[in-house]
Amino acid sequence: MPRAALPRVNLWWTVWAISLLADVPKGLSHSCYEVKTAFQVRQVGPLKWVPETPATDVDLLVCKHRGPSCCTRKMEESYQVAVRRETMQNIRSYSFELKYLLSAHSAAFQDSFQSLMTFSLSHVSNLLESTYSSISLDASPLLTQLFSQLSLYLQGGNVSIEATVHHFYDNLFPLVYHRLINPGSSTTTPTVASATDDRTDCLRMTRQDVNPFGGHPRATAQELAASLQAGRVLGWALALGVEVLNVSEGIPFSRDCSRALVKMQYCSHCHGLTLIKPCPGYCLNVLRGCLASLSELDLPWRRHVALLRDLSHTVAGQHSLELALLGIRGHINEAILHAQLHGPRLTATVDKVCGQRTDVHHSTAEPLMSTSATSLAAMATPFSPIPDIETRANLANLRREFMSYITRYQSFFGALPEMLCEGETVVDDFTCWSGSDVVERYAERVVGNGVRAQRHNPEVKVRAADPALMEMKERLELFNQEIQERMPGLGHREPWVEAGSGTADSSGECDDEDGCQGSGDGKGDKEHADTSREVVTQAKAPEDTNPRRPSIVRVHGSSTSAAVRSSLPSPVLLLLFLLSGAGTRWTFL
Repeated sequence: MPRAALPRVNLWWTVWAISLLADVPKGLSHSCYEVKTAFQVRQVGPLKWVPETPATDVDLLVCKHRGPSCCTRKMEESYQVAVRRETMQNIRSYSFELKYLLSAHSAAFQDSFQSLMTFSLSHVSNLLESTYSSISLDASPLLTQLFSQLSLYLQGGNVSIEATVHHFYDNLFPLVYHRLINPGSSTTTPTVASATDDRTDCLRMTRQDVNPFGGHPRATAQELAASLQAGRVLGWALALGVEVLNVSEGIPFSRDCSRALVKMQYCSHCHGLTLIKPCPGYCLNVLRGCLASLSELDLPWRRHVALLRDLSHTVAGQHSLELALLGIRGHINEAILHAQLHGPRLTATVDKVCGQRTDVHHSTAEPLMSTSATSLAAMATPFSPIPDIETRANLANLRREFMSYITRYQSFFGALPEMLCEGETVVDDFTCWSGSDVVERYAERVVGNGVRAQRHNPEVKVRAADPALMEMKERLELFNQEIQERMPGLGHREPWVEAGSGTADSSGECDDEDGCQGSGDGKGDKEHADTSREVVTQAKAPEDTNPRRPSIVRVHGSSTSAAVRSSLPSPVLLLLFLLSGAGTRWTFL
């Protein structure tokens, strides 16, 4: 054969081979090996359900398409179970971080409160031991009971602050009367536990009528009730937030939602396309439809976060709780001094109300009162309270840290579909999966959040909101409303305003314990940065754990460069202009 005929023969054989390959069915041109591998890696079901080669006579319900398929009916059923499990795991991975943030800070706040309680109790005990030693031993159980009840109140117990405070002063009055006002009035000194002493019982029961302590018991109760209420409500609000997340983690997926998730995640596998990603708009439609009821929590949750921020600032930022607990010492001291100053009048009133004792030695009353009066100057020496510096710093840092983290989760329920889609959708590729085919872009309309917006959802039919989530929404709204009515001024921040400024305390407020004032050496900032970080070290910080955080802050009608320019002072702008001009000249040299 001549060499000139060889190219013609090779060309003929090539054309003939291509025609033979074209006659081979597409289903036989490849296997389902990659589909089987993905089926095994994702632990969808038994591998025996995956065919070796694509089949053409498959009766599918969800992943319907023309041509051969690597899917079977049993695979579809397993896909529905797997996609519900995977979606719920993804939701829980996000909600776990928020739930841990709430529960861990709730425990940390309570620990700080208990530290303040312990310090304040020691504060008052030192006063009684140093100034009123004659009653300190018997008054110690009264103080312990008082602070135990206050602690129980902060933890949400059924305790009345007013009743607790008045009960303390009722039991304190017999001690003050017999030990300080009339120390020689009885040969057998009664104690608080002496239930058989009728006179002691009479003093206890008539204390509010006799009024030996003036207005100090009432002032003590009012200050404690006003300040401890914020700490008590903060604990309630944190607990309710955890409950909301627990309910949200148990949402059921409807049949339409499960099928839509299978179409988005696994129907591409039936074509042998195991690596292609869903289109962003398509993913948003599917997940916004599946999480429509969950998105209904968005607005009340934003208001709840604003309430948490204000409560934490009231408790720790304004030091109201700390000052109220430390103020107990001053009120008790002033109350005892008031009783001593009005000793003769109290003695006469008690004799009329409870009866005069036969063993009263009136001859010693005047010298004793004189002696007491001479010591009033020492008793009334102003005490400069020195609060527990470490406790104050920890509480301030805890508040600042909590406010910084909780703000990032303000739009959690509204941004959850976007967060879930960011890990599933394609960003830079030229093609994506639309649920039925590979396309360059998703052509359908992308709907918004909420049940009402799903009426126009082309991917998922939402017939009604989930009853459990709607009940939780009502509870959350009712709680926010009741707290705002009970404590006016709290939680009235605009719920749609995001405060992600990037600073540790985005509230814009500063106090002495925050270390905001410039000291010149930077030590204060370093100490605050290193103190009280155990709350977030056990779990990864939200910004480190997942870069897909919901910092949904969109500024319409402006550009980034304009925002940067507006934040720079004029000298800096001038310097940048000169440098840019110089840089331009250098490029042409």
